[in-house]
Amino acid sequence: MKILSIESSCDETAAAVVEDGRKVLSSVIASQVSEHIIYGGVVPEIASRMHAQAISGVVSKAMSDASVTYSDLDAIAVTYAPGLIGALLVGVNFAKGLSYSTGLPLVPVHHLRSHIAANYITSPDLKPPFLCLVVSGGHSHIVAVNDYTDFKIIGRTKDDAAGECMDKAARAMGLPYPGGVNLDKISVDGNPDAYKLPHPHVDGCEYDFSFSGLKTAVVNVIHNAKQKGIEINVPDLGAACIETVADCLVKNTVKAAEEYGFDKIALAGGVSANSRLRKRMNDICAEKGWQLYMPDLSLCGDNAAMVGAQGYYEFKNGNIAGLELNAYATMPIDEINR
Repeated sequence: MKILSIESSCDETAAAVVEDGRKVLSSVIASQVSEHIIYGGVVPEIASRMHAQAISGVVSKAMSDASVTYSDLDAIAVTYAPGLIGALLVGVNFAKGLSYSTGLPLVPVHHLRSHIAANYITSPDLKPPFLCLVVSGGHSHIVAVNDYTDFKIIGRTKDDAAGECMDKAARAMGLPYPGGVNLDKISVDGNPDAYKLPHPHVDGCEYDFSFSGLKTAVVNVIHNAKQKGIEINVPDLGAACIETVADCLVKNTVKAAEEYGFDKIALAGGVSANSRLRKRMNDICAEKGWQLYMPDLSLCGDNAAMVGAQGYYEFKNGNIAGLELNAYATMPIDEINR
């Protein structure tokens, strides 16, 4: 079964052709980083306009690279939630047009479900059930993946997401957009013990996260140093910030895995590319004898191949939308896609 998939939830215009949820026949991404770097972050209006400009060419190239025509396809999958609403609408409406003109079924796909499905491409042997830590600029979740379309949220952030915390800390340190990526690079040789940062937790919700206090603590360290005329060691402070975030993420995930009896753990989302988080999770899983699955670095960020992977299982589960399909800025991962 071949599915054309489209992703436009933030600042990447992407299309891919995926076979049977595991084999990527093509994957094309048009990045907007060079445009948004001027503003230090994603500008929603600019993102929407750039999606509109790029989407036709991106989809055409994905079809060409896969050497398929629309008659070779079985369905069209598209990210419809969550994300920047204007950006999502570009992808959703383009997919609806293709569905109408070709007669192909339209499959709505949840963005976070797609991130989890990126692991099916990297690790074709992976099958539910397993526990997944989903971490990105806008989301931090611990999710029980009971089946391909059956999810249960065990823990989530109460305020800032892990990626948002690192992005804003990076900006405060004077690093360019994308902050989290540049923070990871500059802190590789940093000393995480050089700065003492708080390890926030949520009383009464042992699997939930809270990163706003950590973000504020990093900003305060920088402001206090400036007031005293002390120079900040950016690699060290960056390492301390990332190590603290990773510590919170790993500890809660381990507690959830032990409580719910999971011995298969997966990472997903843009922050799953972070080198310290990958190492920490790899070390703890090796220590406990658990299986760890992580997407290839090329599949950690937003892409359409992961949409095609999850779209395959949504389609098999009968999740088909009509032309009334809308986009949604927010939607829980465990909500039935309609």
